[in-house]
Amino acid sequence: MIDTAPVRAFLDERHVTLAARVSEFATRLIAPLAEPTDDNAARAQARDLLAKLGGAGWFEPIRNQDWRACCIVREALAGASPLADAVFALQGLGVVPILLSGNDAMRARWLDAAIQGRAMASFAMTEPEAGTDVASLGMRAEPDAGGDGYVLSGTKTFISNAGIADFYTVFATTDRAKKDKGIACFVVPADTPGLKFVRPLVLSAPHPLGEISFTKVRVPASCRLDADGAGFKLGLGTLDRLRSTVGAAACGMALRALDEAIAHAKSRKQFGSRLADFQLIQDKIARMATELTAARMLVYRAAWEKDQGAARVTLEAAMAKSFATEAAQRIIDEAVQILGGRGVLADHPVDRLYRSVRALRIYEGTTEIQHLIIAGQLLK
Repeated sequence: MIDTAPVRAFLDERHVTLAARVSEFATRLIAPLAEPTDDNAARAQARDLLAKLGGAGWFEPIRNQDWRACCIVREALAGASPLADAVFALQGLGVVPILLSGNDAMRARWLDAAIQGRAMASFAMTEPEAGTDVASLGMRAEPDAGGDGYVLSGTKTFISNAGIADFYTVFATTDRAKKDKGIACFVVPADTPGLKFVRPLVLSAPHPLGEISFTKVRVPASCRLDADGAGFKLGLGTLDRLRSTVGAAACGMALRALDEAIAHAKSRKQFGSRLADFQLIQDKIARMATELTAARMLVYRAAWEKDQGAARVTLEAAMAKSFATEAAQRIIDEAVQILGGRGVLADHPVDRLYRSVRALRIYEGTTEIQHLIIAGQLLK
């Protein structure tokens, strides 16, 4: 159960109610799901989770751009199932550019289906030679000589939902000489001729990751989301809004690990005493709880700022994401230490969290990049 008391100052009453509802849903319907044993099982479960989350209405905060609500949902889901959280995150990444663009055609075609869990989204930005340096994208978007659209060519890698998404929000360059000013953003249906799922990329924690290729993929002009040269800005705006929710997911994982560690420390006896009675264990738990509370305060402050109408929350979101993901890594590692051998059993929730949390320090901007962003904001 998510405890909203530590962050109550940043929440409205509807958020408190939402936290209770989504926590109950996650505990009852998501947490009991077995972890997928291979890539195919992860892909099947991801589609099942999409339908469950959409049917229950948990994607609505994305449509409403209620970032505190998105944080609450991700915090609850991540503690119950990192894969369920990933499904939510990708719906956000794929849908928010459509919401921000004002493209009525793409909104009419995909928005309701995505929010209701009938269409799976994907966010295709990363390439074999372009990760953090988005301005160096190699995928080309050239005017279609035979029509009013574009022809896309190139490869995208480390793409979540690759091979199972119904549509991809894709970033490509129309003019490499213009660097970030030459980047465009498109919505490409998965069944478009020339778009191919190349191969899965298998992570230590089950996740539908993979590589996709575009070979002379023709899309109409209506699939383009940005005004000329504003695709890079659209991508950054999307990440700016969703980055604090990554911190929320980290907090959800850390909270689950802390709860598991406390329960174990209270029940496990060694040398005639409970682990909880040893001061070294008490010190670990105290530090874990303190870091978690600090992380949640940063996360919900950033989301609150955006919900209040701030044009940008670049500084706040970078602080929230970097601190929360790093803290969660430490908290979960300490939970493994408290649990001892049980903490490294593959079927234990804490081991699953240990394998899942690591990626949060990388995607949507590594911790190091977040620190550069923070310093840049402070020094400019």
